[in-house]
Amino acid sequence: MPDDPDAAAFVLAMQGVHPLPAANRVVVGTPPPPPRPQQFLADERAALHESLHGRIGLQDRLEGGDEPHYLRNGIAGNVLRDLRRGRWVIQDEIDLHGANRDEARQLLATFLAECLHHGVRCVRVITGKGLGSPQKLSILRQLTRGWLAQREEVLAYCQARPHDGGEGALLVLLRAPKKTRAA
Repeated sequence: MPDDPDAAAFVLAMQGVHPLPAANRVVVGTPPPPPRPQQFLADERAALHESLHGRIGLQDRLEGGDEPHYLRNGIAGNVLRDLRRGRWVIQDEIDLHGANRDEARQLLATFLAECLHHGVRCVRVITGKGLGSPQKLSILRQLTRGWLAQREEVLAYCQARPHDGGEGALLVLLRAPKKTRAA
């Protein structure tokens, strides 16, 4: 028995106690495997496939500068300039934050169809800047630009001015609804 009364009390209290078998112990020091971002990888593959196989041509995807923009063939350049300068009044908007790729595409298509039906000409499409996305890249913002350029009703788009959303939004100019003749 130890000379220290506390140590002696401990030894007395531990009589008959046996260590746990090694199989019940957690192995410390072996790190778990790194997570694999399955949805992010799927979105990346889908974005690559869409960029390679979409109906939009290479010239339409090239941008002259840092600011994304698009102008349909046959439309005067001053239309895009007027859109950039805020000469068109934003009549409606859609916020695609939090939507996955498929949801966002469907939401955008439905929104544009409703706008065309109601005669709305200028809209804001909010995609976000991607600050909450892996690697701070907004895949949705890139996909949306491609989707818009593929739509027949879209005449032009440009990045929104800072007070309208800046990098996280696009201003989109839609064609006027087709007039139906009275029979």
